[in-house]
Amino acid sequence: MSLTDAAARHINRYLGRRGKGVGVRLGVKTTGCSGLAYKIEFADEIAPEDIVFEHSGVKILVDPKSLPYIDGTELDFAREGLNEGFKFNNPKERDRCGCGESFRV
Repeated sequence: MSLTDAAARHINRYLGRRGKGVGVRLGVKTTGCSGLAYKIEFADEIAPEDIVFEHSGVKILVDPKSLPYIDGTELDFAREGLNEGFKFNNPKERDRCGCGESFRV
């Protein structure tokens, strides 16, 4: 698991404004037409079962069930026109649904 510099800057800025948090929690959930969707949330604490990665001073927390699906993924933060958000660059992703909300490995 890794972050681009843009993602690390965005997460650090957000955590600073928020005033609390240990990092970002990444995972997958079952949903959508392709089967899996990424989930991301800011984490206030590290759970005992979390697998912790650190990149550019940011802790990335992943639950053991999600890791096989997202291991090797790079998290990016991009602005495209008026839209901005996180992008998952997952080498294991084989297909993505038309709406872009779910994926398959």
